[in-house]
Amino acid sequence: MYWQFLPCHGARAYREAMTMNITLNNGVEMPALGFGVFQTPPEATASSVTEALTVGYRLIDTAASYLNEREVGDGITQSGLDRSEVFIETKLWISDYGYEEALHAFEKSAGKLGVEQIDLLLLHQPLTTAFERTVGAYTALEKLLADGKVRAIGVSNFMPEMLSELLRQTSVVPAVNQVEVHPYFTQPEVQRVNAEHGILTQAWSPMGGITSYRGDSSRSTFTDPVIGAIATAHGKSPAQVMLRWHLQEGRSAIPKSVKPERIAANVDVFDFELTGDELAAIDGLDTGVRGGPDPASVTLDGFHRDIPEA
Repeated sequence: MYWQFLPCHGARAYREAMTMNITLNNGVEMPALGFGVFQTPPEATASSVTEALTVGYRLIDTAASYLNEREVGDGITQSGLDRSEVFIETKLWISDYGYEEALHAFEKSAGKLGVEQIDLLLLHQPLTTAFERTVGAYTALEKLLADGKVRAIGVSNFMPEMLSELLRQTSVVPAVNQVEVHPYFTQPEVQRVNAEHGILTQAWSPMGGITSYRGDSSRSTFTDPVIGAIATAHGKSPAQVMLRWHLQEGRSAIPKSVKPERIAANVDVFDFELTGDELAAIDGLDTGVRGGPDPASVTLDGFHRDIPEA
């Protein structure tokens, strides 16, 4: 992976959001900072995506299981930007795993998004109880990549043992592994293994928002005194400090919000730099406690969801 990082300040921050790119392991360039729409209601998705693109985001992350891909496509259209200016990332759900099923799932997602080509297509979870279906789905992604229907492929929530098994049974090294990473859960071993294979670690819940409703409600990254002190020192918010931490440590991050002021604030992270000591202090907050579900617990019995047709 290769980083292109051209610093700028103040009102020009949105321009750097478009120039801070990561070159993935297959040569495709992807914006480092993206906009996520997990749990964004369909009725709020199009306007949020349009707002994000207006203030400078150029990477939009969604998923079939979010049930808002169609509205993501609407928001991109409403932005007035040319398709080539927006990097679209989505994920296939486990209910559509298997070779033929995954090929059809691509058609469903592309149809809803209103595009012929998806920039980055991921498997949303490893299906550990039926891993042959996971392999079949990834093999379909390899076919879509070879046919030019996607520009890059990858995975999400793959722990090292599952990633190793996938690599053993397939040919194309994933470009991205999107996993839970925030100051309270940094997954250093996952990041290390990703880096060994040239796989970009992309952080979901990059500011630890998941801890607010699935973890210990008495402790929040947004009120953490260490992060708060760093934010005060730079005249920034804790959220901005956490996003800057991700970017400086070489990760991609995909924050989400439906509030225009927060959407704008989250992209305004290019006019300051954290010191080595500050980065280490944030690293030191890791609790080792996962906020989301253990990937090994995700099964068809417990997490089946019918993904509608396009």
